[in-house]
Amino acid sequence: MKKNQLGQSDLYVSELTLGCMSLGTDSQKANEIIDRALNAGVNHLDTADLYDFGQNEKIVGEAIKGKRSQVILTTKVGNHFNKEKQDWFWDPSREHIEQGVKDSLHRLGTDYIDFYMLHGGTIDDPIDESIEALENLKQEGLIRAYGISSIRPNVIREYVQRSNIDAVMMQYNMLDRRPEENILDLLHENNISVLARGPLAKGIFSNQAHEQIEKKGKDGFMDYSYDELKTIHHQIEQISGNRSLNTLALNYVLKHPAIASAVFGASSVGQVEENTSSAHMVLTDETYRKIQEITKAIQYTKHR
Repeated sequence: MKKNQLGQSDLYVSELTLGCMSLGTDSQKANEIIDRALNAGVNHLDTADLYDFGQNEKIVGEAIKGKRSQVILTTKVGNHFNKEKQDWFWDPSREHIEQGVKDSLHRLGTDYIDFYMLHGGTIDDPIDESIEALENLKQEGLIRAYGISSIRPNVIREYVQRSNIDAVMMQYNMLDRRPEENILDLLHENNISVLARGPLAKGIFSNQAHEQIEKKGKDGFMDYSYDELKTIHHQIEQISGNRSLNTLALNYVLKHPAIASAVFGASSVGQVEENTSSAHMVLTDETYRKIQEITKAIQYTKHR
């Protein structure tokens, strides 16, 4: 599987990333899913301290024992949680970031994290303090590179101007094209990569599209009504030819040069196989434009 450099770091991530949030709490099943992804050429695993209140990190850590050198490991910090009460609050402070990385390292069973992300962020955060904490962790060798997970244009612009982030994670798919407004180009111009989460639009544009549109699209999705989703799905099927919708959706996201990797979730080995078999396709400019004509170039309305 093709690998792309993450920003200006020395990390090279596979063009598909396994998002680990959907693994569940069955360790054996999670091991099988992760093994299948690694065998298919995926080298990038994405988790977060908040997922299952730390349990997801433990499961991922167990699954990669003896394979650590094969994996680019990403986790996230910023949600100060209480596992017993199962609640949390946003905390981008230096103190919490420094403690958070220690907790994550312990749960993951490793002595370093490849890519560390602030799991959110607002324009009212102590941004310089957060950046300083992340830079210190990098200098100490506890993390190799860092970035943010955010869809907020005003926050992203601040980090572009004030930090040395190597990547931003954001939602991006054929239906949610908001990053195309200006964020993708801005990041690409600054040698900052994008990790695109939600590339299948909650399954609405996957091989299970019929079922998912009925299940999740009855009240619409983004700026699209239920009827629009059905119409677009029919039109997308017409241009997909003999390619699966998973293939089309993933390769649409990967078309923009800012995108280093498309992050898909999987709760079964079958879902891993379905997505990793979609990685070997070049989306033509003509097909790319047709998809854009069918869908909407919606814009961010908040956090500008």
